[in-house]
Amino acid sequence: MGQQIGGRYQIIKALGSGSFGQTFLAKDTHDNEISDCVVKQLKCDNEDNLKTARRLFDTEAKILEKLGSHSQIPQLFNYFEEAKEFYLVQEFIDGQDLDNELKSGIKYSESDVKKLLIDILEILTYVHDNNVIHRDIKPGNIMRRKSGELVLIDFGAVKQVGSIISQKNGTVAKTVTIGTPGYMPSEQAIGKPRFSSDIYAVGMIAIQALTGLLPEVLQKEYENQETEEIDWRKLADVSDRLGNILDRMIRYDYRTTLSV
Repeated sequence: MGQQIGGRYQIIKALGSGSFGQTFLAKDTHDNEISDCVVKQLKCDNEDNLKTARRLFDTEAKILEKLGSHSQIPQLFNYFEEAKEFYLVQEFIDGQDLDNELKSGIKYSESDVKKLLIDILEILTYVHDNNVIHRDIKPGNIMRRKSGELVLIDFGAVKQVGSIISQKNGTVAKTVTIGTPGYMPSEQAIGKPRFSSDIYAVGMIAIQALTGLLPEVLQKEYENQETEEIDWRKLADVSDRLGNILDRMIRYDYRTTLSV
């Protein structure tokens, strides 16, 4: 490592990589008040889509900048283009994601799941009030600070920019499917996410916590073939009131799903 990006961000180590680019832990050499930050790099492999990607990147970065005013969403420190590659610089969240808490085979109590639901939905209310759909809510994108506070990270719009950058032959897809299998409802899977799509994902996280089973297991082994709903209630110790709410959150037909 040791590479410097944007003339000021010193790379400390790589945090991850995917089809849309790379993520690094970095140090801002121009601001002593910021300890560590996260730099997300979106690579451009197709110059034909550069103009479209640049416009979308600028739009989405401004949205992330606004959302970052919420204490439970990473603050956006900077965004820029360098050598036809796009960069987002965000607050580093010191903690662990919910993947480390929601262990397979471990069932959460109803009271703990209620608290988890409230904490996530309070952040999501702010996101939806700003007319934004997250599109990739899952345990790995929910961080818990050392103080115990939850933080919602990795908005799907950033992946959409990366997808457009990487489209071949100068074509730009009208719909881009962003999300994670198991937490992604049917309408989102065909590239038509709605606010209720985020609600579905939160519902699946709650059911995962109650049953101790991953969503892909629930969908594969407990899906009702006639209704395409998941018969999960027998796997958890849950009240009818909460069970009914969660059933509505994960309805196959989004038109019957709860709104935040």
